[in-house]
Formats: sequence, C-alpha cells, structure tokens
Amino acid sequence: MTKRLKLLLVIAGYIYSQGTSGIDSLSIISEDWCHDLPRAVYANLKRVNVSNKWFEVYRLDNDVFAIYEPHQWQEVISYLILGREKALLFDTGNGIGKISEIVNQLTILPVVVLNSHTHFDHIGGNAEFRDILAMDTDYTRNNVAGYSNELVREEVSEEAICGSLPAEINPATYYTPSFTVKTFIKDGYKIDLGGRILEVLSTPGHTPDAISLLDLDLGLLWVGDIYYEGPIWLFVPETDLDVFYNSVKRLCNIVPHLNTLYPAHNSPIAQPQSLYALKKALINVQNGTNSGKAISGGRVEYIFQGFSLIIK
Repeated sequence: MTKRLKLLLVIAGYIYSQGTSGIDSLSIISEDWCHDLPRAVYANLKRVNVSNKWFEVYRLDNDVFAIYEPHQWQEVISYLILGREKALLFDTGNGIGKISEIVNQLTILPVVVLNSHTHFDHIGGNAEFRDILAMDTDYTRNNVAGYSNELVREEVSEEAICGSLPAEINPATYYTPSFTVKTFIKDGYKIDLGGRILEVLSTPGHTPDAISLLDLDLGLLWVGDIYYEGPIWLFVPETDLDVFYNSVKRLCNIVPHLNTLYPAHNSPIAQPQSLYALKKALINVQNGTNSGKAISGGRVEYIFQGFSLIIK
C-alpha cells in the first residue's frame, strides 16, 4: 500500500475555492508516512545532484527532468522539458523550496512555465518566473492571486514534513504568492521549444483549468493530477466527475500513440494503459460495480490496483 493510500485524508487547506469556501474537515496525516520513503521506483532512475536539498532531481529519457519534493507529504513532481531553444517547466511545486534555483542549475535556456492546474501545490514557485502561460478560465484568473496562510499553513506543519523545512520557511507566515500570467491560452495551444512541439490538451474535471501536455512525436503525456499511483482526489468543490470522466475518455483515445505518462505526484513514470484502468474504475464506481469504504469528511474511497478514487 502506498503512502498516499495510507493517508486517509485530508489537509484542510486543500479545500480551495479561493475565499468562497471554508475548511470542511480535519487534517488526517499518518504519523509515520515518511517511513514509507524512498519509493522503490527512484532507485532505478538517474539522480542529478543539485544544491537545494529540498528537491531531488532525476534525469529521465528524452531531455526531461523530474523535480521531486520528497520531504512534503504530497510528494509533488514538477517537470523541466528541454528543447533546443527553450525549456518548459510544467508545474512549480509547493513553493517551499526555491525551484528556480534548481531550474537554473539544469539549463541555461529561457524557461516558460505552464501549470497542470492551479491548485496551490502546483503553482507555489510561479512567482519566481516571468514567462507564464495559463489556461483562459475564470478559475485560473481567481487563483493567480495565490493562497493565504490560512489555506496552506498545514502543508508546512510538522505532520506534513519529513525532515526539516528550509530555514526561510515559517509556518506562521507561509503562503502561496500571487503571480502574473504573460499569455492566456486555450485547448490545442502549441508550444515550440525548438525542435520540439508540445500541445496543450484541456482536460478539466479535477479542476476547471486542468490540462495535459502532449509530446506526440515522442509519445509522452504529462497528466497532472488526472492519474498517479495513490488516491486520486475527486471530492473538492471545483471537481466535476462527469467532466473528469470525459477528459479521461479523451486521453484514452490517444493511448495507442503513447509510450510514457508523467504524473504529478509520487512516481514520475506510469504506463499509458493506466488511463484505461482509470476509465474502467470510473465506470464501475458510477454503476455500483465497486463498493467503497467511508472515510473522513463524508468521503468514500474506492480502491483499485495501484490507485484509488476518493469521492464525496
């Protein structure tokens, strides 16, 4: 059982409606979650030494770096994707460590930032960059203002951290800073990194602005929080299950063209066929084939092989 399966939920600050909803549950974080680390998958990956010890960086195939935050319970993974003329940073993590320091050590190319969605654990370092692309949605525009300490302080609580926080992080004042979007984009937008084209696929459901990022030539797909090993969170107010299913269905249509999935939590590599399993799981939940178990806050967890779905 993975660490995120053991965490029956939920950091209260993950209830996101940017000032329109309050905390609706207690935080429940397993006291021994960091004892499950390191994950076995990382032993087989090429680690890159970097100066900021908050992060672990792994060089993957096809000029892709996984920038992993193993010391915080969500185990966020951001990705640096290199072209010949530019690099793209897909997500910027929690903002606990300074991710721009890592990026500057990995490339001298100009860097464009794009977020898989604008939940706080994916935009924390956005303010460190100037060239930011973002989906043209009201939800995105609301979240560029950042997240207050009230909403995110539990993310840097003692229970949420494995080891020590960086010296400059004070839980009493920690927050997600605002950032400025350079260009708002829509479904199908293409990013030319020089010899490498990435296509933005609108895949809402988890949030209204959720996207996937496709490198069709190499068969690579970055899926954000649509799929990862562990409990997939589908219970926050901005999640729409029907829309989420349609997005998964869309991605399933391109699975025959894919070689690798890159999720945003826990493990940086997944098999494209995992999307078929996710689609089937959603259908089984809807038709009652799989029964779930009640957990905190009126939620139900449906457990499948390698992942679970948490629905309210």
